[in-house]
Amino acid sequence: MTTHHTSPLASFYKWVFDPEFKHGFQHQVERTIAFLIVASVIAVLIENTPEIYNNYKSWFHWFDVITVGIFTAEYVMRVATAHLHPDYAGKSFPRLRYAFSFYALIDLIAIAPFYFARFVDVDVEMLRVLRVMRLARMFKLSRQIIPAWHEFQELNQGRTFRAKVFALLEPTGHSGRLHAYIDNFIVFWVALSITCVIFESVASVRSLFAVEFHVIDVMAFTIFTIEYIARVYSAPENPKYKHLRMTRWAHMRSGSAIIDLLAILPFVLESLFSQHLDLRFLRVFRLVRMLKLTRYTSALETLYKVVQREWQVIFASVFVMMLLVVLTASLGFLLEHEAQPDKFENIPQSIYWAIITLASVGYGDISPITPMGRALTVVLALVGIGIFAIPAGLLASAFTDQLRIDRDAFKQRLMLAFEDGMLNGAERELIIAEAERLHLSHDEVTRLTEEARAEFAAKEAEDHTHANGLVLDAKAHPALAAAQFKLLVDQLSLIAQATGEESLRKGLGQIKTDHQAELDVLAIVAKRSL
Repeated sequence: MTTHHTSPLASFYKWVFDPEFKHGFQHQVERTIAFLIVASVIAVLIENTPEIYNNYKSWFHWFDVITVGIFTAEYVMRVATAHLHPDYAGKSFPRLRYAFSFYALIDLIAIAPFYFARFVDVDVEMLRVLRVMRLARMFKLSRQIIPAWHEFQELNQGRTFRAKVFALLEPTGHSGRLHAYIDNFIVFWVALSITCVIFESVASVRSLFAVEFHVIDVMAFTIFTIEYIARVYSAPENPKYKHLRMTRWAHMRSGSAIIDLLAILPFVLESLFSQHLDLRFLRVFRLVRMLKLTRYTSALETLYKVVQREWQVIFASVFVMMLLVVLTASLGFLLEHEAQPDKFENIPQSIYWAIITLASVGYGDISPITPMGRALTVVLALVGIGIFAIPAGLLASAFTDQLRIDRDAFKQRLMLAFEDGMLNGAERELIIAEAERLHLSHDEVTRLTEEARAEFAAKEAEDHTHANGLVLDAKAHPALAAAQFKLLVDQLSLIAQATGEESLRKGLGQIKTDHQAELDVLAIVAKRSL
């Protein structure tokens, strides 16, 4: 509940901590705190490597001071504004009650080791324990996770366990914020595992973090395996597979499921057969995990639609490029073979030179030396700028059009949902799921909703006008309006004669709303018919 106090504390709570105040900075503050929590935990883990910590000791120290300062300010201001929180407002000793709450104790534990080590003389062992205790900052994330969990339970009340698992992994409209946190958690581990694979190829870094790399790889494999099993288990809840008999097998054959399997397969093969075969090359294939990120963006799906829609134009431009490459390579071979038989030995070898010339790359390892060859290179370099830009321009234009089509389709879905005048639960869930699939922000969804509501209202008003038969401006054309009025009266008379006055009165009597005006009009029309 948004407070209406005008004190500085009330204003601070409203703008920084109040989730109900839409114009405040509560979401930005929560995201910043979450980022600092993750960064500080990573810094604590890296401090255990002396080779890094000793060289950047001051950096780690000041980063710890800054993060603890921010966490302390957050803790103090939450205690100070506790009497404005809906859970403690109106109760006795609200600040004291909040200070002993679960979230407040977590915030206190996150900063206590820093101040304890600064103001109390401790030995080396105790100092190490206090450093490890800083990992408790990770529990500060419970401020976002626990409310999201309660929201998820409320949205999925009465649903089966399998349906809940599916709602956690896929946008369903009743997934809530917890689904977004699960997605962010998986994306974090994908990025972390890819980073480890890249740095593991550096011998000096691998010698320092060999154990850490192995632990992270095991944890990433465990998380991705649990995700894969959960997706296969909940596949029958997917609307795409409900009409099929073998829903799980259909999911396992899908592209995203194959990518999930390839993400964990190298670890399994390396663990099972490394004693008999040299499978170190499989470590590179762990980079396939990068493809898991395609599930969390609609860019690849949009690109697929673009290629599917514009494949004829794209094929034509590619054909022109390939034709120009072959002709260029043939001319290059013809003009440079005698002067440089080792570099322009044949046409296939000249194709390499033609491609790097047309693409305006020009590595320099192969270049013409004859006057005609150099003149050809100049012409090709200029032509290549336009030729190779055609597919890029086509894709960019078609990509923008596809985004517009997707948003127009979303708006059309909104207008269909507004046909009955209100959104029911199923329609709302469908719209939320579609917005998550298109990765539309809250502001974009709000804007499209308002546009759809306005267009639907305008369409309804136009339909109402045509239904009433008013097709002209009565004030500007009074004679035509009178003629139209007479025509409507004649139509009413015909209806009264065909149906009968008594039948019409009985029909009007069944209408629950007030129909006295209609009865009066019926009496006048009946007299006119006589």
